[in-house]
Amino acid sequence: MNEAQLELAIPLVVAAMLAITAYVAIGRSPHTVVRADDLPVRLSDVVGASTTKREVVDTLRLFLNHVTFRQQMGGSARRGVLLEGPPGTGKTFIAKALAAEAGVPFLSVSANAFESMFVGQTNRKLRNYFKALRRAARSKGGAIGFIDEFDAIGAARGRDGAAGVVFELLVQLQSFGAPSPRRKLIGGIAHHLNRVLPGKLALRRPAANEANVLVIAATNRAADLDPALMRPGRFDRTIHFDLPPRNDRLEIAEYYLARKSHELSVSAALVADLTAGYTPVRIERLLDEALIVALREGRVSMRYHDVIAAQLITEVGLAQEVGYHPDERRRVAIHEAGHALTAALAGRDVKLASILRRSGAIGLVAHDEVDERYLQTPSEARDVMMVALAGRAAEIQEFGEASSGVANDLHVATTIAAELVGMLGSSDSLLSLDAAQNSTGGNLVAKVFQDTTARAKADELMNAAADRAACAVLEHRRALLALADALVEQDELSGDEVHIIVAGALTT
Repeated sequence: MNEAQLELAIPLVVAAMLAITAYVAIGRSPHTVVRADDLPVRLSDVVGASTTKREVVDTLRLFLNHVTFRQQMGGSARRGVLLEGPPGTGKTFIAKALAAEAGVPFLSVSANAFESMFVGQTNRKLRNYFKALRRAARSKGGAIGFIDEFDAIGAARGRDGAAGVVFELLVQLQSFGAPSPRRKLIGGIAHHLNRVLPGKLALRRPAANEANVLVIAATNRAADLDPALMRPGRFDRTIHFDLPPRNDRLEIAEYYLARKSHELSVSAALVADLTAGYTPVRIERLLDEALIVALREGRVSMRYHDVIAAQLITEVGLAQEVGYHPDERRRVAIHEAGHALTAALAGRDVKLASILRRSGAIGLVAHDEVDERYLQTPSEARDVMMVALAGRAAEIQEFGEASSGVANDLHVATTIAAELVGMLGSSDSLLSLDAAQNSTGGNLVAKVFQDTTARAKADELMNAAADRAACAVLEHRRALLALADALVEQDELSGDEVHIIVAGALTT
């Protein structure tokens, strides 16, 4: 090879080596290995979820006693567990606690990290991930794999070309009995030698050694998963994570308050009462935000009012001045006074009325059920529709027409009307358009709009709610104007102030 050829060959060799290196790197498993000693949580840190915790403890027992369970009791080891529930309910937290208690390596990965733009690399990453799980299990006596956002790779076949990935998952979930490379080598050598050795001198092939692996997958979209993944021997146990009821929130609040500086005015019972519908993560976020409010005022312990302020910040955002034109300021105040008045008349828990900008909304009224409820009746839903349309009614009454500020109110009321008609049988037909939505896809509101009878009934519900709102703001105009005056003067009113103003106007 002459000098010219050598100069040409070197770049080609370097490029080839870089391409090979890139190919190997692309197919590498994207997981992170965490040792049990480095995991900061234990099962004792899991509070407010007794049923879920019991399921997890049973899974841990099976994992730790897999030999006894399989060889002495004749059972089949649990290989996959699916954690299903809304974000923030503690799925990742409890998976880490289980791995810490088991004292084995924890191989954590987000399902999105497996995806690759190169053909075949997603499957290759999956194979390497499960290979790493088996290797860790054989060297440490067990391993736990955790795949977050599992629906990204476990979605039903036929969606977005997911078939190949799901097939690979199914294969890998059956791979824990596969021999290690060392056993495979020894077995291969024994097989070839036995072909020439006499029967008495035949070598014994090494016995199969099943890796003690538990794969935990987490998702908030279990309905989207391929059914084959949920069959026996795969993810055949589902542990549900729900929003905690009050008793569980009380335990969660006690756990966090024991670790955060607070005065006696902040009790676990108070936090539990304020946080209906909160996840454990949201409860901790609320208390952290209350500490920020305290720190802003130069204190190192949160008080009752810090928690209330923090709740407003986390739920509706920080308050910001808008700089209204004088006419707009009065119109927005009238609009929000309409919402606040009808919410108070409907017996709802008004938390705040504001004409300041919060989370992009120009003015708002925050209100909810007085007590924690799991069901809603049609009459209660119609009350919420009336409250939503009361801002429009107040504007029309005082100014002759409604502004663009009614857009979101109409959206909220329309959605409720569609649910009443399309899901809850509040029409002449008990057929559920939600069932049609689930079978053919599409938005429920769109389904109602497309059905002539359902649309007419939804229109009827909207008009009835608008009439009720108009009657309420007219009958109680004194209270409406008193609320509007207070909002123009103060910008914001607490729930107690709203109820006091309404009660005072009704008695005069």
